[in-house]
Amino acid sequence: MRTDEIAAGLAEVDARIAAACHAVGRDRGEVTLIAVTKTRPASDVRILSDLGVRDVGENRDQEAAPKALELAGLPLTWHFVGQLQTNKVRSVVAYADVIHSVDRLRLVEAISKEAVRQGRRVGCLLQVALDDDPARGGARPGEVLELADEVALADGLWLGGVMAVAPLGEDPAKAFARLRDLALRLQEQHPRATMISAGMSDDLVEAVAYGATHVRIGTALLGRRKPFVR
Repeated sequence: MRTDEIAAGLAEVDARIAAACHAVGRDRGEVTLIAVTKTRPASDVRILSDLGVRDVGENRDQEAAPKALELAGLPLTWHFVGQLQTNKVRSVVAYADVIHSVDRLRLVEAISKEAVRQGRRVGCLLQVALDDDPARGGARPGEVLELADEVALADGLWLGGVMAVAPLGEDPAKAFARLRDLALRLQEQHPRATMISAGMSDDLVEAVAYGATHVRIGTALLGRRKPFVR
């Protein structure tokens, strides 16, 4: 039964988060699990909702938009966690409550304009590039505070905090330590921007140790995705 599989995965992930919090003296309630459901059917999201999960992450609009529409009656917060092109902003703003990949002024302006047009308030996390790989997205650390000011001033948006992906081939603890330092500097200017979105299935322990408030878990929760075969 798929429900049993997902329930077992959820219990295991929850235990891992609880243990990671305990190890560094944090309260389990400080860390929100975002279930990343990309490539998974709407039925999986429905099961997660029935099991009490309230935060769902997607990273491709063409998959997320119909899924969010189908599940619009569920009490879910939708997080868009993938790279976002400006031509997808109109669609994403229609369902995303929080966008984790805001990394340039042009994108801030596009999201703001669309949020106002649709009468929505959208949370924005600033994606921080912790490596030099432009393909993975993110603003340079030196650009983040200025970008935060722009989000804070923009109509229709609220500034949530920061997001990052640990660089490939680097100790994630070191990367997340840099992210935490930047997050604390951001909070000096914007005290309510307390969200730190960091950590996935393989590095959630390190992320929690360095202050993550939101972890984005897919594989450990829902199992490895089967390769797509035509």
